[in-house]
Amino acid sequence: MSKKGFIFDLDGVIVDTAKYHYLAWKKLANQLGFEFTEEQNEMFKGVSRKRCLEILLEIGGVKATQEQFDTWMIDKNVDYLQYIEKMDASEILPDVEKILNFLVANKQPIALGSASKNAQPILEKVGLLSYFNAIVDGNSVTKAKPDPEVFLIAANQLGVNPQDCVVFEDAIAGVEAAKNANMMAIGIGEKDVLVKSDFVFKDFTELSLEFLEGLVKK
Repeated sequence: MSKKGFIFDLDGVIVDTAKYHYLAWKKLANQLGFEFTEEQNEMFKGVSRKRCLEILLEIGGVKATQEQFDTWMIDKNVDYLQYIEKMDASEILPDVEKILNFLVANKQPIALGSASKNAQPILEKVGLLSYFNAIVDGNSVTKAKPDPEVFLIAANQLGVNPQDCVVFEDAIAGVEAAKNANMMAIGIGEKDVLVKSDFVFKDFTELSLEFLEGLVKK
């Protein structure tokens, strides 16, 4: 089998931490005196924490000094970390381990490419850290998706050419980042949302090992 590089986003692909982000942002919004809905939270998918807070303050019509802004960023993260502290293997999304086990068995290098600054502790909590040959997260990048930086660094760390990499993503910005990196993008989510993906599956239960084998052999 040829050597490809398989790069996974974290939130919404391996685990669903979006609900914890939402609860932490909602708590902050309520403290600042306004509501924050799950629909509005959709705008936060694949977006940096700084940009999320900017959007949140726009929604609430709240003006902030730099000091307040920095404090609220920290407050939100502390709340979020309290949620992920309780995570375990039950939080892994369906059939993720089936895919990872297949790739390991076929000696395919695996990387994480995520905007999350908490990617490593989350993978430790759910027991998946050992599957990954490289971790590229919010601590290692300066540019947010759709900039391809996170995926290009991951390809480099795996020692694989970008055009030989396959990216699993659930966010529009992430799919665009993969395409900007000249990689194959496999969307995990809705076909009518992730329209720029090369393939879209609702989740990993729809993705067969035969399909994966075909990607490896390409």
